[in-house]
Amino acid sequence: MWFALLYPVTIPSNPGGCCWAHPSPVPPWNAGDGLLSWPGRPQRFPSVFQAVSDVLPKTFSLAPLGTAAGKLLPEGGEKTPLALKNNPNTGAKQERCCCPARQRLEAMAGAHTGLCRVTFTSHLPWWRSGVPRQPGRILPRAWARCQPPSDRGVSTSAGQGQRVGVREERVSGELGTPRARRGMETLFREQPETGNQYLEDAWLRSYLRTHLPAKVLQEVDRDLERFGHRLLTQIRALGWECELNPPVLRQYDAWGQRVDRIITCSAWRRMKEIAAEEGLVAEAYERRYSNWSRLHQAVKLYLFSSSSGGFNCPLAMTDGAAKVIESLGTPGSLKNAFGHLTSRDPKKFWTSGQWMTERRGGSDVANGTETVARKQPDGTYRLYGFKWFTSAADSDVTLTLARVVDAEGQGSGGLSLFFLKVRDEEGKLNNIQVQRLKDKLGTRQMATAELWLDGAKAELISAEGRGVASISNMLNITRIHNVIGAVASMRRMLSLSREYARRRVAFGKLLKDHPLHVQTLARMEVQTRGAFLLLMDIVRLLGLTETNMASEQDQLLLRVLVPAAKLYTGKQASAVVIEAMESFGGQGYMEDTGLPVIVRDALVWQQFPG
Repeated sequence: MWFALLYPVTIPSNPGGCCWAHPSPVPPWNAGDGLLSWPGRPQRFPSVFQAVSDVLPKTFSLAPLGTAAGKLLPEGGEKTPLALKNNPNTGAKQERCCCPARQRLEAMAGAHTGLCRVTFTSHLPWWRSGVPRQPGRILPRAWARCQPPSDRGVSTSAGQGQRVGVREERVSGELGTPRARRGMETLFREQPETGNQYLEDAWLRSYLRTHLPAKVLQEVDRDLERFGHRLLTQIRALGWECELNPPVLRQYDAWGQRVDRIITCSAWRRMKEIAAEEGLVAEAYERRYSNWSRLHQAVKLYLFSSSSGGFNCPLAMTDGAAKVIESLGTPGSLKNAFGHLTSRDPKKFWTSGQWMTERRGGSDVANGTETVARKQPDGTYRLYGFKWFTSAADSDVTLTLARVVDAEGQGSGGLSLFFLKVRDEEGKLNNIQVQRLKDKLGTRQMATAELWLDGAKAELISAEGRGVASISNMLNITRIHNVIGAVASMRRMLSLSREYARRRVAFGKLLKDHPLHVQTLARMEVQTRGAFLLLMDIVRLLGLTETNMASEQDQLLLRVLVPAAKLYTGKQASAVVIEAMESFGGQGYMEDTGLPVIVRDALVWQQFPG
């Protein structure tokens, strides 16, 4: 049998380290030497170990624990703890003894900060599970004065019915369990679990009941409830798989041929299929519910965003590209592309990129764009330049800006907007070289690359020199998507924080019963609800504008609100999700909880799309 005492000891030159036990047989150690080894630093404190020897019966031997010393194991002996108590920091079971021997040791060394763990090893092999304990025979001097272990603690093992002060089970019930298992089976944290996001979002449902016509509400409510179930049972797991398997770039094949292939995981490709099936882009352009179709689409994207594994970004740019083509009157050459961008068929659905940022970077696109376009005899253009930051580089098509130049290299006064396919019919890149994938803080699920355009074939779709004005429709849509993502991040983290407060016990009661904690959650809830209402009002105005139902004042208000909301909610999301992360304590900082992923991804809303 063995048990351990954890106490401070007097060490004149203690390096501040701790010496912990690992049960492994080592050569016997002479207690009279008073030697305990820290890593590389032998320390002598004979007075403490002499005291230990004085209070122990002769049936026990003393063995210190360190790098050069270990414990003395009896032949045929078996280690069994006397009493167990939950470690408040790790939840693991740890040995505890409350006999006067321990009190004497603590009194001798209580004024110092060094930590030492002394193990007492029984030479009596017959004290084991199933054999009645006979304290008088084991500890003739100390045991008789020990109180039976009756520590009180907090049980957080299951559900909402946690109680404080529940007695931990006696050691006799655990003697048959291996010690390694006993240390890991104690449940000390409960993972917050949320259900159907739509059904649990009372604020969202209340807004829809207030604003949507009855017939539209009935159909939309049914669709969103079904979609919420799909998010819970299918999409969320795919999103986590995208996080665990980020894209990689394979520049050359086995024979040295440059292929520049961006390899994405199967979950990412499945996300694309789900986006098409759910009509996450198509819904806005089918206009089944007239001006309310945009709001229906926005709500689905709001629910989808935090579980999308980063696929909300290519959807934003795809929606923006479709909007630009629609605003141009859907010219014949782009009618086929528009059909692919707004398709519900996974086999036909295309995603689009938005290649604007170049090496000079920043929002000053007009002065920072170096890419040039040279007109060809067949009326098409060839693009030459370096795109510094291209999100969703695995997209099927893209819109990009370039300056048209003549044969002598003289450029026009402004930028023009071009449409190009990333790959040809054979799957080869359209004279595009992928230089590298960006190593980003967040949104690692999505491929963001540096691209070299070396004669990429493209089609001019704006008036020459009017590219920035033409692409503004795309920027408005992607900024609205940015607001959607920001609000969704706040809602997701707040939902998890609220659920955790219903489960986590601290200082004798659930977190939800601590007024200051509830006050913090309430403040974040107010901020999230305000941002949500701002988002819904913007989407409502967009729906009116797209169906020619908006007044001039509505159009002007929409123009002002979009960039302002993007700026405000982007900064607000960062503050809220970090505050929510703090509500989980140390668990909020643990990577495998998934919470840091939400925090990192939320920081992008301040940066994208300018």
